[in-house]
Amino acid sequence: MALSIYQFKPAFQRLLLPLVRRLAVAGVSPNQITLLALLLSVGLGAALWHWPEQQWLWWAFPCWMLLRMALNAADGLLATYSQQQTPLGALLNEMADVLADVALYLPFLLLPGASAALVIAFVICALLSEFAGLLALRIGAPRRFDGPMGKSERAVLFGVLAIGAAPGGAGLEETGVFLNGMLLLGLLLCGWTCLNRLQQALKTAPPTL
Repeated sequence: MALSIYQFKPAFQRLLLPLVRRLAVAGVSPNQITLLALLLSVGLGAALWHWPEQQWLWWAFPCWMLLRMALNAADGLLATYSQQQTPLGALLNEMADVLADVALYLPFLLLPGASAALVIAFVICALLSEFAGLLALRIGAPRRFDGPMGKSERAVLFGVLAIGAAPGGAGLEETGVFLNGMLLLGLLLCGWTCLNRLQQALKTAPPTL
């Protein structure tokens, strides 16, 4: 199993537990948190798409990605804490994650110097890595979250790109070398993640279906 930020999720959840307890008392449901994170992600993605020249939106991007990770951890923790785990919640969680990724990553097509092929290829590979994680369930193995380029790592990567390649930011948009080099590295790691998740799924699956 490749090292992944996901491995630090239990410690992150312990930090969020006091907040989750307050949310449970207030009657907030896990699905409401999931939908809130999706709507805000789509909103930021739409804003970046329509106003890519606004530097402050790109600087807001990494801040949102950190908050989004907190919300994604909180919805699962709240579901467990308040015993609100449901099939609908599981489906909504998976769909919301991939839809939010698409909404947040596609605006990087508009950054000066960005390779459209690399951005689109990364988005596709990110979706395939989540599909690979879910395929483990099909053969009786646990859902896989292995790295090295899982959801959390993708958030960190694009947060760095948003700061480093934003219009008027570090001035790297003139060549696109930084942006496309990081995208290429991320794409390779994302492909490795797909293969790693499939391999780990085969190792943890029962002998027969």
